[in-house]
Amino acid sequence: MVCHNCKIEAKKFGKDRKGNQRFRCNQCRKTFQELKDNLLGTMRIPLEKAEMCLQLLLEGMSMRSIQRITGLHQETIMNLLVFAGDRCRELMNKKIKGVAVKDVEADEIWGFCKMKKRTKLYKEVADPKVGDCYTFVGIERNTKLVLAWHLGDRDVPNTEAFTEKLDRATSGRFQLTTDGMPAYPQAVSYSLGTRVDFAQLIKVYAHGDREGEQKYSPPEVVETVSKPLIGNPDPRRICTSIVERSNLSMRTSIRRLTRLTNAFSKKWDNLHAALSLYFAYYNFCRIHSSIRCTPAMESGITGHVWTLRELLAA
Repeated sequence: MVCHNCKIEAKKFGKDRKGNQRFRCNQCRKTFQELKDNLLGTMRIPLEKAEMCLQLLLEGMSMRSIQRITGLHQETIMNLLVFAGDRCRELMNKKIKGVAVKDVEADEIWGFCKMKKRTKLYKEVADPKVGDCYTFVGIERNTKLVLAWHLGDRDVPNTEAFTEKLDRATSGRFQLTTDGMPAYPQAVSYSLGTRVDFAQLIKVYAHGDREGEQKYSPPEVVETVSKPLIGNPDPRRICTSIVERSNLSMRTSIRRLTRLTNAFSKKWDNLHAALSLYFAYYNFCRIHSSIRCTPAMESGITGHVWTLRELLAA
């Protein structure tokens, strides 16, 4: 420890009533206490173990599996997830703002909280944070940067909330491609106006009875129809392949979105925190195989690959 006034090395000077080490400067005779790392707020767990828990969460492990490996209580892991998710959400709002983009793709990935929509209707549950929920994702096609995301139902108000976030995250004119959801034209026109070249890629699926394992696999796409709506979108760039591939990464990296398991979210806030943590880690810490760096580096937002500790401290 170095004295704050004299800038010379201080000596140990006993401990306080709580067992914290104190120091005293031999020159100015002032005593002080070592400042502890506050990356975890008021949580009293080792920082190394907290990093390991978050890393395991980001690799698609369930809460109880992490509990068995680390020895931490399930509620402690849950509180750590919520704390890290809040910090990551603030970081995304601060860093991903006014980014110059060229090609943006948007899509929604299905999930549910506590119970599915059919069960919710059967039990007559009125809570809007229970039932089916969709994660809207907007990704830059060239840099692979996740520009904006939103958790909500697949309706007009939530679609407009997503496009408002997309408007805040981007700058300049760009081309936007979405799927054929009817709520997109109104939301894009309201939030982004005429500064986008907007088109929808509508997929036509094969019809037929689906039984057994085929019931949970996607139906066969028999045709795709490009539908320009705003501006003059380039037909060669009307595509949603990148954002649909990112949906697969989300399914494998976020245990709460894995199909046919009992690891689904029981609380809306925990699902929101898990998504916040994943998107921040994806943008700043995870090297993308196609661009050989992180999406934030490719976009010029950062100059190096962040560690998980840097992500929490930023």
